[in-house]
Amino acid sequence: MLTQHRPSDHASSAHDRVYRQLRSRIMHGEVAPGQAMTLRGIGKEFEVSMTPAREAVRRLVAEGALFLSSSGRVSTPELTGDRIEELAALRALLEVELASRALPRAHMALIDRLQAINGNVTQAVESRDAVAYIRSNLEFHRTLYLRAQAPAMLAMAETVWLQLGPTMRALYGRFRKSEPPHFHRLMIAALKAGDEPGLRLAVRSDVTQGLRMLAG
Repeated sequence: MLTQHRPSDHASSAHDRVYRQLRSRIMHGEVAPGQAMTLRGIGKEFEVSMTPAREAVRRLVAEGALFLSSSGRVSTPELTGDRIEELAALRALLEVELASRALPRAHMALIDRLQAINGNVTQAVESRDAVAYIRSNLEFHRTLYLRAQAPAMLAMAETVWLQLGPTMRALYGRFRKSEPPHFHRLMIAALKAGDEPGLRLAVRSDVTQGLRMLAG
């Protein structure tokens, strides 16, 4: 006998789809800092009713990806210098530890994969594509950190990336990168050599350097 989906199941899957797509968009810098949104606009774009749009926004507000004012205005947060500094420090703590835990499990196939992704980072820089740059840059980090087998820590790191997404877009626009990240090459070299201190230093430098310039 076929089971029918209840309306709540449909609403749940609709809100999940909106949540995932909006989350990806914010994390990868497709939305500028302070950009306003409306529930009606989100619902129209994703072809859902107000309820799934509201649920998706509520989850993203809880993760710090969106800001909801007392008047009901939804926007991406405009981070202060202090907040950027705090999130940069969090990235350094979490990502240095993730890389350190990944090092003993870093086989040649992983290193080859990281080099291939870094090629995509280079292409994005050369074509001045900010969103492609942020997307491939985060893919580089996530690919390494998955080897740490520390899912709770990686989830925390992704929440920080989510909160920083619009700011990373602003940062990219400000510095007009013309060459791929130097520290990615240092990270790969440290992985090949099994050099934990070198890896920790390269990761810390990579995740904080630009952000600290912006916070300053």
